[in-house]
Amino acid sequence: MTTYEAIIGMEVHIELQTQSKMFCACPASFFGAAPNINTCPTCLALPGALPVINRQAVAYTALTGLALNCRIHRRNVFARKNYFYPDLPKGYQISQYELPLCTDGALDITVAGAGKTVGITRVHLEEDTGKLTHVSGGSLVDLNRAGVPLMEIVSEPDIRSAAEAYAYVSQLRQIVRYLGVSSGDMEKGAMRCEVNLSLKPVDSEVWGTKVEVKNLNSFRAVRNAITWEIARQTETLNAGGQVEQVTMGWDETRGRTVVQRSKEDAHDYRYFPEPDLPPLNLDPVRIDELADSLPELPAAKAARYRATWQLSAQDAALLTEHRDRAEYFEAAVAAGADTISARAAANWMTGEIFRRLNESGIAVADIKFPPADFARLIALVETGKINRQAGKDVLAGMWQFGAQPDAIVAAKGLKQISDSGAIEKIVTQVIAENPDPAAQFRAGKEKVIGFLVGQVMRHSRGKANPKLAEAALRRKLAS
Repeated sequence: MTTYEAIIGMEVHIELQTQSKMFCACPASFFGAAPNINTCPTCLALPGALPVINRQAVAYTALTGLALNCRIHRRNVFARKNYFYPDLPKGYQISQYELPLCTDGALDITVAGAGKTVGITRVHLEEDTGKLTHVSGGSLVDLNRAGVPLMEIVSEPDIRSAAEAYAYVSQLRQIVRYLGVSSGDMEKGAMRCEVNLSLKPVDSEVWGTKVEVKNLNSFRAVRNAITWEIARQTETLNAGGQVEQVTMGWDETRGRTVVQRSKEDAHDYRYFPEPDLPPLNLDPVRIDELADSLPELPAAKAARYRATWQLSAQDAALLTEHRDRAEYFEAAVAAGADTISARAAANWMTGEIFRRLNESGIAVADIKFPPADFARLIALVETGKINRQAGKDVLAGMWQFGAQPDAIVAAKGLKQISDSGAIEKIVTQVIAENPDPAAQFRAGKEKVIGFLVGQVMRHSRGKANPKLAEAALRRKLAS
């Protein structure tokens, strides 16, 4: 039995969040719209209609290329890519081929703690197709999506496993969301993946026949399709068979790839320069402006969190997964610079705030209180003004009403008892009421202290400072 290594390249198609389509003024937003409502003579390919390049789509693609460390070409050309399907009104797609917008980039990924660089061959711009819905006896076509700006990111064949592919596409989506160029919502078709996969014997440099798996619309599908295809090709080769160059689809229900058609080559598309569009010449000043506008990307942000605030890799990754959440967290740390630690803010953010965001489904922008009030709440807990449970109660009020934390503390009487004399009185009462646990602790049963602290908290209605309560208990029981 020969052992094989997978050689994997990815083509990722990402719809851009522009107001209009790539070559006409029709709205680019189509999800949930009635079929065929966002169309015009240009995207319907009616005679005499001419395309006009969407300036914002070009800027978004160049910005993505810069984020992926690509070379941005000042001069690039659109081409006609000919193929005939019912969801392509013109019978060709306007795309970029020989002179794309961005080339020669790289993306660093991490899998199981090990870093790896995946080369980016090109990032180019094209238009999306319509959508077919297959029904009994035929298919229905919706052309709302036809002409929506579509950015294609093509990797080098540097990926070697399903796990690496999963990490690669996950990080791509995170980057385009940080840039604000796309929602990356795979469930809505805003990001679709294609895998090109072949096998080679581990002791050989000769690559096998490449198979393409198209239109993978979830990270899970990417991982499972690659796993299946590696197993399928390995079994075929070890049985003495030949892998055929075909285009496969992923059948989610059956959990396997299925043949769709024979694989096209570039010459099958009969590329030639789009005669209705002039070459696109970018102003170098504009390219510099785009480079200056790049936000701090998630990998760099997470590294800064670890270096500056000594956060764990896990917390840093969680906090930087979404740009809006990271910015809210940083604003809270800045607002509480003199009163709270970044680590305390991270604990509250990844715990209570993330839980509430996930349960409610709202965006960070819809949180009813500013980062400064969030920082003040953490400070009240950290300085012992209220205990952590009271802090959670205060946060609940802030979340519902947007009230300031100090006002909620005052209204609910949640201020923590830190007066040593008041705590001593409660401790004396608790010991008197619980002679057996007190005796057990004096006999060396350390765990009983937790019960006694709980009794102090009950008598104080949760207001006693638990650290001071435990210290007072230990002093009393030792005397």
